[in-house]
Amino acid sequence: MLDDALKAEIQGAYRKVVEALDLTPRYGQRLMMAEIARTLGDIEQDADGRRVGNEHVCVLEAGTGTGKTLAYLLAALPVARARGKRLVISTATIALQEQVLHQDLPMLKRHSGLSFDYALAKGRGRYICLTRLEQILDGHEGGQASMALFEQWADPDKDVSDLAASLAEALGSGEWAGDRDSWPDTIDPVHWQQLTMDHRQCTNRRCPHFSACPFFKARRRQEEVDVIVTNHDLLLADLSLGGGLVLPAPKDSIYVLDEGHHLPEKALEHFYHRSPVNGTLRWLGQFRKSLPEALTALGHQTTLARLLESLPEALNMAESGIGEAVQVSRQLADFDERATAQSQGNTRHFRFPRGEVPVELRDQAARLVIPFATLSRALETVTDMLRESLDPDKATGIEREQAESWLPMMALIHGRALDCHALWKAFSEQDDPQKPPRARWLTQSIQNMDEGELIFSASPVSAADTLARHLWGACFGAVITSATLTALGRFDRIQERAGLANRYRYQSLPSALDYSRGVLAVPKEAVDPAQKEAHDQAIVSFLSRQSDTEALLVLFSSRAQLKSVTDALPDSVGERVLSQTRLPKRELLERHRKAVDAGQGSMIFGLASFAEGIDLPGKYLTHVVITRLPFSVPDDPVGATLAEWIESQGGNPFMRISVPDASIKLIQACGRLIRKEGDEGTITLLDRRVLTRRYGQALLDSLPPFRRDIA
Repeated sequence: MLDDALKAEIQGAYRKVVEALDLTPRYGQRLMMAEIARTLGDIEQDADGRRVGNEHVCVLEAGTGTGKTLAYLLAALPVARARGKRLVISTATIALQEQVLHQDLPMLKRHSGLSFDYALAKGRGRYICLTRLEQILDGHEGGQASMALFEQWADPDKDVSDLAASLAEALGSGEWAGDRDSWPDTIDPVHWQQLTMDHRQCTNRRCPHFSACPFFKARRRQEEVDVIVTNHDLLLADLSLGGGLVLPAPKDSIYVLDEGHHLPEKALEHFYHRSPVNGTLRWLGQFRKSLPEALTALGHQTTLARLLESLPEALNMAESGIGEAVQVSRQLADFDERATAQSQGNTRHFRFPRGEVPVELRDQAARLVIPFATLSRALETVTDMLRESLDPDKATGIEREQAESWLPMMALIHGRALDCHALWKAFSEQDDPQKPPRARWLTQSIQNMDEGELIFSASPVSAADTLARHLWGACFGAVITSATLTALGRFDRIQERAGLANRYRYQSLPSALDYSRGVLAVPKEAVDPAQKEAHDQAIVSFLSRQSDTEALLVLFSSRAQLKSVTDALPDSVGERVLSQTRLPKRELLERHRKAVDAGQGSMIFGLASFAEGIDLPGKYLTHVVITRLPFSVPDDPVGATLAEWIESQGGNPFMRISVPDASIKLIQACGRLIRKEGDEGTITLLDRRVLTRRYGQALLDSLPPFRRDIA
C-alpha cells in the first residue's frame, strides 16, 4: 500500500508547484494523481524487487486542460524512486516529447522540491558511429572490394567525405555530441546511413571507440537518471528485441504511455513483415559475389570456412524458391478468385481473404523457410565468431582487422535473412481459427508499363496478444493516458486493440474546461455525403456565408473533396483559404495567426491529421467545420482482414470497428475548439447522417457537453 510518507511527498510536491507557478488546483488533475499513486503504490514486490500481482496498470482518459503531464510526473516519480524503478515516459509525437523534456521536467525539478535527473533516449540509428566515421575519413569503407557491392559500403563520394570532416571537427571540439538531431543542418538520409550502424553490426564493448561512442555515452547517462523520455517507436523496438537493450528492462520500469491511443497501431508496424522480390534477389546475388573474397580472408579458420562453403547451396535454394513463389503468386493474383485485387494508381494490391494463403503458395513458402533458416543460423554463428575475435582475451584464429572489416556486412546480411525467414514463415503457417488471423497480401508496382517490384507482406491484424505479453505482462507498472481513450463512452475499443485486461483500473477524468461555451450545430444544409454533388455544394454555400473576419478550421475526409470545394468557392472566399495540400503545416499555421492578428480572418482546410494536434487557442480558432463524419473504410489489407474475421465470428465490423473509431476521431476534431479556459466558438457538422442513422445519437452522446443547435 502507498505509505503515508510517500503520500506526503506527492502532496507536498504538488503544493509547491501550485504555489510557485500560481496555478489553480484542478479536481481532474488531483483525481488523476490519486489514481496513479494508488495503482502504482499498491504493487507488491518480492525479495528480488519483482512485481507480485497483476493489477499494476491504470488507464486514464484525461481531456485537454486536465494538466495530465504534471499529474503523472508528480504521482509516478516518487513511487518509482521508492520502488527502485526507473520512470519511462513515452509519447507518440516529437512535439509532446520535447514539451516533457524541455518544459515540464525542468519546471518540476525547479519548483517541486523533488530531487531527480532525466534524459532523452533515442535509437542507435540517431547517433554517429565513430568506426564508420573513421573509415570514411581514411577514404575507404572497410578495405574489402566485395563490400562495395552493398550500398552501405560504396566508396564515399565527396559530399559524404566533406560531411564526415565537418562532423569529426565538431565532435573533436566538443561543439557536437554526435546525435543527428542536434546537428544544425539537414543531413541527407543516404549520407547518414553510411555514418551510423544498427544493433547487429555494432561490436559494443569490443569496439576500440566504445568509451567515446556517442550512443553508449548516452546509454551510460540513462543508467544514472530517474526519468527517461522516449517515444512509442523506440519502446516497441526495444521490446521486440527482448527489452533492456536501449531502455531499462521492463521489470525495472514504470511506464507512462502518453498519447496512448496511438500505441496499438504503432505496435502493428513493428510486427509487420515484408520481402521485395527484386531487392531480395539483388542482395542474395551480391552476397554470392562476395563469398570468394570472404573465404580468402576468413577461410583459414576451419569453422568459418565450413560455414561459408555451405552458403552457396542455401543461396541457390532461396533464389530458385523465390522465382517459383513469384510464378505461383502471379497466377493466383491474376486468375484465382480467392485473391482480392485492389488498384491504387501505379500500385496493385492482392489481398488474400481472411489472410488464408492458397495451399500451393503456402507450400512454396514452407520450402523457402528452409534456406533462409539455414542462412540465418550460419550467419549468426559467423557474426558471433567475428565479434569474439575482437575480444583480446578470445583466441579464435581470426585477425582483429579482418573481423572488423567483415562483421558489418555479415551482420547486415544476417538481419536481411532473418527478415525473409520471418516473412516466409508467416506465409507458410496456418492461423488459429479462434484467434484473429494475420493479413497477407502482395503488392505489385507498375513502372513505365512494365511490372516493377513485387512485394510479399504479412502482418498481425491485432497487437493485443503482443502488447499483453511483452509490455503489460513484463513491466513493473504502467499508466496509459490520452485525451481520447474511450469510444462511445466506453474503454472497450482500447482494451480490445491494446490487450488490456478487465482487472486494470479505468477512469475517464472530468475536464477543467467549460464546454458549454461551445455550440455544436447541425444546420439545415447538412446533407448525406452519399449525395456527393449536393454535399459539395452544401459545404461551399455554408463557407461562403461565414464572416470574413472569422478564424475557421475546415476538416475534410478526402483530398478529392477538399480540392473540389476549394475550386468551387467564390474568389472572395477562396483567397482566405490556407490548404494543407499546398503549404507545410508550420508555415500554414504561421500565416493563419498572422491573418487573424491583422483582423483579416482565415480558413484552414485540413485532412484527418489536422483533427489531432492542432493547437489554436482563443481568437485563433472560433469555428470548426467538420464536413462529414470521420468514418474510415477498412480497405487496407490489415483492416479488411480484421473486418472479415469479425464477420466470420458473427460480429458486425461496422459497429465494432468503424463506429467506435469514428467516435474517437469526432471527439478529437471537436477538441480543436476549446483548448483553454475562456475559449468559445462553434462546431458545425455538415453530415446529416448524425441525425438519420441509428448510430448518430450514440456519436452525439459521446461528445463533450457543448450546447446544441440542431436544425
